[in-house]
Amino acid sequence: MSRKSSIAPVRWTPPPAPEARQPRRIEVRTVAVPGAGPEDPLIDADGNVLTGLVDGRILRVSADGTTVEVLADTGGRPLGLEWLPDGKVLICDAHRGLLTLDQDNRIETLLGEIDGRPMKFCNNADVLPDGTIYFTDSSTRFGIEEWMADLLEHSATGSLYRLTPDGEVTRLTTNRPFPNGVALSSDHQTLFFAETASYGLFKLDLTDPGAEPELVTTIPGLPDNIARGSDGLIWVAIGSPRNALLDLLLPKPPVLRKVVWALPEAFKPKAADIIEIQAYDDEGNLVHDLRGKHPDFRMPTGVRERAGKVWLGSIGTTHLATFPTPTR
Repeated sequence: MSRKSSIAPVRWTPPPAPEARQPRRIEVRTVAVPGAGPEDPLIDADGNVLTGLVDGRILRVSADGTTVEVLADTGGRPLGLEWLPDGKVLICDAHRGLLTLDQDNRIETLLGEIDGRPMKFCNNADVLPDGTIYFTDSSTRFGIEEWMADLLEHSATGSLYRLTPDGEVTRLTTNRPFPNGVALSSDHQTLFFAETASYGLFKLDLTDPGAEPELVTTIPGLPDNIARGSDGLIWVAIGSPRNALLDLLLPKPPVLRKVVWALPEAFKPKAADIIEIQAYDDEGNLVHDLRGKHPDFRMPTGVRERAGKVWLGSIGTTHLATFPTPTR
């Protein structure tokens, strides 16, 4: 059994919880996959779903959910997936960094370290038509296996980066509390990103080299991956509603969170057993506020809308989930 990391908690006062909501109810259909933690769904031209598992395998699930094919194994922990302009799949591997998967199912490393430091928690990305990649490294303190430690510590060591086709890496913003999902605006002038530990959806003006991130809205929970849908909206997977115990502890003496981290898993804060998804337009207006429940699916960490259907992934289940794109 691996030794648990120690934490050095930082005090932080959470923003006020959003006002009472009346989310629209959704009914989801689930598709079992042969393994745990299909974190992020990516849709191909035929409507098939690609996703990565905790054991490193990349799967392709048929559009109707009846067949599953293993495409490759990263040897790490694949999280966010995106299409590159040349048809390859970009893989954000929490252990190995940015990888590519080609049409012959060969894995290659695109970027494994930054400034001589291996990426600790490469998480999610979006890609411009010219191949420029925007991506997050969520923490320099903890890897994905200890994501709860980062939330409890709140030391804000994550960063948002740009990788150009010629290999130049630029840190766009740093010292962020668990930056996670990434999505470009429709005109590619603005980059939206989710911060799990601050419950925030932020935007960054890409036309201004000196721009600082601006808060778009406070999410009613822990936002994870985000993605622009074929409907033009920015879809946000909410891994869990805000946890009352975590909100109570964050502004208190740090020793309390050390005690919680030392407790057995059964006594630590947990994701709620529900499904919550939101979608926003480029102005930050909430368009869809959705909630559902299913015995085989919880803790949505990835969301993808395409051609009238929404697919969800989760690190907490052995299933994908899907539902029709709701009307506005």
